[in-house]
Amino acid sequence: MKKHNFSAGPAILPAPVLKEAGKAAVNYQGMGLSLLELSHRGPEFTAIIEEANALMKEIIGLPEGYQTLWLSGGASTQFFMAPMNLLNAGETAAYADTGTWANKAIKEAKGFGNVQVVASSKEQNYNFIPKGYKIPRDAKYLHLTSNNTIFGTQLHKFPKSPVPIVCDMSSDFLSRPFDPTQFGLIYAGAQKNLGPAGVTVVIVREDLLGTVQRHLPSMLDYRTFIQENSLYNTPPVFPIYVSLLTLRWIKKNGGLKGMQRRNRTKAAVLYQEIDRNPLFKGTTAVEDRSLMNVCFVMEEKYASLEKEFLKETEANGMVGLKGHRSVGGFRASIYNAMPKSSVQALADLMADFAKRKM
Repeated sequence: MKKHNFSAGPAILPAPVLKEAGKAAVNYQGMGLSLLELSHRGPEFTAIIEEANALMKEIIGLPEGYQTLWLSGGASTQFFMAPMNLLNAGETAAYADTGTWANKAIKEAKGFGNVQVVASSKEQNYNFIPKGYKIPRDAKYLHLTSNNTIFGTQLHKFPKSPVPIVCDMSSDFLSRPFDPTQFGLIYAGAQKNLGPAGVTVVIVREDLLGTVQRHLPSMLDYRTFIQENSLYNTPPVFPIYVSLLTLRWIKKNGGLKGMQRRNRTKAAVLYQEIDRNPLFKGTTAVEDRSLMNVCFVMEEKYASLEKEFLKETEANGMVGLKGHRSVGGFRASIYNAMPKSSVQALADLMADFAKRKM
C-alpha cells in the first residue's frame, strides 16, 4: 500500500533524494566506502559542504556579508545561542509570541538580556498572527517565528522592522521566496523541508557578531563556525549531504518560486475541502493559515466521529495526521516534498467520509 506521510517532522523527503542518499550510505561515488565512514576533513566532504553553501546562496539570493552555518542541536539550541551572540546584558530584544516554540525562545532569551514581548496570540491559543504592533527602535533585534507547526499559522508577510529580524524558519524554510536582507539571522532545523533530523542551518549577517561582552564558549560562538566553514568539530556529515541533495532537488524543481507554487496548490486543495465539508472546520484565522501545517477538527456535533476518521486515514496509508494535543483534531503537514496526489487522496477521503456519515 502506498504511504502518505503527513508527519510534522522528521518529515517527508523527496523520493529522488532518498534514493541517492541510500546509495551514498552504502557506496559513495563508487569509492567502496560509505559516506558515513569518510573523514569530514577529506576532499569528498569538503566538496559537499562547499556545494551546499553555494546552492543555499544561489537559491535564497544571499548577498555578500551573510554566512551559512551547519550546526547541531536543533532550533531549540538557537533559542539561547542567538541571544547569547547578539544581546548584551542590559540590552533589549523584541519578541512576538505566536506559538509554543516562540514562547520557548522567549524563555531562553531572558537569560541574556531584557525581553519585550511586543505581540502575542497566546490568550486565543495561538490561532492567529498578531499584526500592526509597534517594534521598538532601540531593540537589538526582533524575533519572529515564521510558521507555527503546532497551531497551523504562518506569517505570510514579514513586518517592516527598524531593527534586524531574527527568525525561526524551521518549518517553512525554503518553501517560498523571501528577502534575506530583512533578516539579521535565520535559523531552521532541517527536518521539515531540507533534510533529516540532526543538522540545523543558521544564516547570519556577519557584521552583527562580535558585539557582546560576555565570554562565548567556542562551540556556541557563530564566529567559530564561520572561520572553520562549519568544520570546527565533526559536523553531522550525512544530514548535511542529504540537505545538499534536497537543495539540488529544489533548484531542479523551480527554486523557491517553484516551491511556493507547489505549496499553494496543495494547500488550496485541502483548505477548500475543509471549508466545504460539513464535518470539518479549520482552527486558525483564514488569513493566517499555514501552507505547511494544515490544522483542522471535527465540527462539535460530529466530534464522536474523530477516532473513526483517524482510523480510516491509517487504513488508507495516511500517517502522522493526529493533531498536536494543544489543538487536537488533525494536522496534515504538507511540506515541499509532499506530492499533490497525497493531499488529494486525503481530501477525497474526507469528502467520501462525509458522504457516508451525513
